[in-house]
Amino acid sequence: MQLPASFAVPIFHYMEDSTNQPSAPPPSVDQVKMALRKVKDPELNLNIMDLGLVYEVAVDEADVLIDMTLTSPGCPAGPQIMGDVERTLKAMPGVKSVILNLVWQPFWSPERIEPRVRAYMGL
Repeated sequence: MQLPASFAVPIFHYMEDSTNQPSAPPPSVDQVKMALRKVKDPELNLNIMDLGLVYEVAVDEADVLIDMTLTSPGCPAGPQIMGDVERTLKAMPGVKSVILNLVWQPFWSPERIEPRVRAYMGL
């Protein structure tokens, strides 16, 4: 799902050199989501999937599109998190292009955290 342009700010558009990954099949959406579980918010030490920061994952051929947010517009860990997302996805076999859109609608709130993690945190 691509959000309206007024809500999305394209952050990265990474094109992989095709010589690095000759003919690997593109990853599935589930494989991308599993890979994103390795990316943690350094302040909370929780992965971005459990935190509910990733709103949409799409794979179109070898192109991976991510709509995600941060806990706040001024999140000091934002650049690190987005860089980690880029590095994690571009390392996946079969990924040719990564498009990372930073979105603010809907605005993130603690209710977006995975229920089992919210319970662990006492929220």
